[in-house]
Amino acid sequence: MLVISIQSQVVHGHVGNSAAVYPMQAAGLTVAAVPTALLSNHPHYPTLRGRVLEAELVADLLRGVEERGLIEAASVLVTGYLGSVENALVVADFVERAKRANPQLIYVCDPVMGDDDLGVFVAEGLVDVFRQRLVPLASIITPNRYELELLAGTPLRTEDAIRDAVRALAVRGPRDIVVTGCVLDDTPPNRVETIACSRGRLHRSGTARLPIRPCGTGDLFTALLVVELCAERDIFAASATAVDAVFDILERTQKAGSAEMKIIG
Repeated sequence: MLVISIQSQVVHGHVGNSAAVYPMQAAGLTVAAVPTALLSNHPHYPTLRGRVLEAELVADLLRGVEERGLIEAASVLVTGYLGSVENALVVADFVERAKRANPQLIYVCDPVMGDDDLGVFVAEGLVDVFRQRLVPLASIITPNRYELELLAGTPLRTEDAIRDAVRALAVRGPRDIVVTGCVLDDTPPNRVETIACSRGRLHRSGTARLPIRPCGTGDLFTALLVVELCAERDIFAASATAVDAVFDILERTQKAGSAEMKIIG
């Protein structure tokens, strides 16, 4: 199976495609990786080199994807960190063309916008592009809880609030939503949950909260979810398996004392 993955790439570390491509390839998937940014490392280091790519370059790369017939051959299209409003609009246009050319294509949108401790960390205007263009096109979205709050426009601290937000978004597009990094009012102490939602049903997968916070866990989770979906697991089984796999990697990372995820054991 072929996956088209559109997100950032780094020289050092594991975020964006640098977190997502290897796990998908290791599972036997073919990955066409399109960068939206080329950076030396993620921004949490003291220095950062490289840049978000120009929209004209991203558009040109995506046109090449079309010219090679990859849209018709692909089973899944993934988008993650887009870097600029201009890139997001280029990608939205590409997704629309891709869905027309291949109606069976599953579009998995990871709406990378922010998180609890950093707030919104993307360019002004990107949240609106996700709300108005990309999320309505998606088959599945994989926001963290903070990002789902941005999309829904309301705090999400209970299962009922999550259910209401998912129901409202599902009317506009995505059939399935998987929410990572959830700590709800009834979440047990020192635990964190991932909540998979589909057709009014919710499935909660919890793990221990480890005392580490490497970057790229959401990108890795989405990639592992795609692996399970390509193996024809339903969204609940796919989410639970991906949660367990990410936790195993984080445990390995903690034992190694590494600042970057130890994706390869």
